[in-house]
Amino acid sequence: MLRPVQTTRTQTKTAGPKILIAALLLLSCCARSSAQDLLISPLRIVLEGTKKSQEINLANVGKDTATYAITVVDYRMKEDGGFEQIDSPDAGQNFAGPYIRFFPRKVTLAPNEAQVVKMQLIKTSQMAPGEYRSHLYFRGVPDEKLLGEKPRSKDSAGISISLKPIFGITIPVIIRVGENNADVKISGATFQTGENNKPQLSFAFNRTGNMSVYGDVTVDYIAPGGKTIQVVLARGVGVYTPNVVRRMTYDLATDKGIDYHKGKLHAVYTLQTNDKTEKKVEVQVDLATAVGTK
Repeated sequence: MLRPVQTTRTQTKTAGPKILIAALLLLSCCARSSAQDLLISPLRIVLEGTKKSQEINLANVGKDTATYAITVVDYRMKEDGGFEQIDSPDAGQNFAGPYIRFFPRKVTLAPNEAQVVKMQLIKTSQMAPGEYRSHLYFRGVPDEKLLGEKPRSKDSAGISISLKPIFGITIPVIIRVGENNADVKISGATFQTGENNKPQLSFAFNRTGNMSVYGDVTVDYIAPGGKTIQVVLARGVGVYTPNVVRRMTYDLATDKGIDYHKGKLHAVYTLQTNDKTEKKVEVQVDLATAVGTK
């Protein structure tokens, strides 16, 4: 039999919940669980240089009280950008989990309630130069009443089973020690048609150096007359260590009256750097002569 779990709640006193939720809604760097209505900011934590701590803002914008357990998980990034959970680091990979602590580890939020989770870097003297990465997993804890539902009928001789999906959100936590010399290039840009004749642009990011790269991808269609129309916008695209390649395929917009048999596609990867300056990597495809056009 499942028993209710006691939780610890701490409320931030720096701003009212409604003010904090409004601020979170205005930020582009927020995630929302479609089922449990959890807002998180920021979506990516980087601890480097003199930065040894981070506050994570959580807000429940749903209609029901929700509980979330917060744990550390570790992933391997695949070349297609997908993730696999792992227990041991790959060659050239370091886990950040042993070097962070955070509180609280479980939160219960009423509708329109907000809370801050505080994270701190620890054991820095034990860290060799390089990048360390783990992920914080915010997992929705099911309502104990729903898990203990009774059979649908008193006369039923069978067992009633109710399956309740558990949803969660993960965000990366990255610790950087020493000099950052990461760089990235784009190669193999190809126009193609995918399922249902959807126009697509594929290319690969090639990362070099000792740190991850992270940024936004935009693809513009440039008509023969020079008119430019944005056909792809993807925010928060990363290539994490130890990966040196990430292969991307983007569906292009088909609702803007574009003839993809002519003109050009211009893809830009705008990197976020540690000194807040923008660095852009670009590639262009001539659609009239593109390899793979059908």
